[in-house]
Amino acid sequence: MRFRLTPRETSFYDMFSASADNIVTGSKLLMELLGADSASRAEIAERMRAAEHAGDDATHAIFHQLNSSFITPFDREDIYNLASCLDDIMDFMEEAVDLVVLYNIEELPKGVEQQIEVLNRAAVLTAEAMPNLRTMSNLTEYWIEVNRLENQADQIHRKLLAHLFNGKYDAIEVLKLKQIVDVLEEAADAFEHVANTVETIAVKES
Repeated sequence: MRFRLTPRETSFYDMFSASADNIVTGSKLLMELLGADSASRAEIAERMRAAEHAGDDATHAIFHQLNSSFITPFDREDIYNLASCLDDIMDFMEEAVDLVVLYNIEELPKGVEQQIEVLNRAAVLTAEAMPNLRTMSNLTEYWIEVNRLENQADQIHRKLLAHLFNGKYDAIEVLKLKQIVDVLEEAADAFEHVANTVETIAVKES
């Protein structure tokens, strides 16, 4: 890590950790969604909406701190990108749950549980990685594993699309389910964007 003569603003590290912990909460709500009936799904959607609002608050707090800080722990652009990418994850997860409820989906296609398991694993890894930004240590395995998970998510997504277009679903149902699995895939992509941003930061700080 580069030697610095100026102090660093350390509250960013805590805020990034809080944002990532909130994403773990969102991923657990996605897991709950899998086995829930229609009535329970509406309640899960409300809790997910609250988690998404909490994520927005965390993101705004980071932006406010960024705009009011003379000294930052790493490049301002990287702080902005990392906060934005973390926020995107929560947005996509909340959208997926909301669509399930709005479309009144009775049964999610086989394979969605694998998508959600990948997201849950990526969420835990991301939350574990954020505190390590303080020292820029033990991060390489994190971004390698998240990139591997994103590749796995791509494969699951392609299989899901093939399943949806195999003729067993009517056209309207296909459109509804495809939108849900596409949003879950976007969440996986967003986790990779976070990992890539962390890698960029670590390279700059090395």
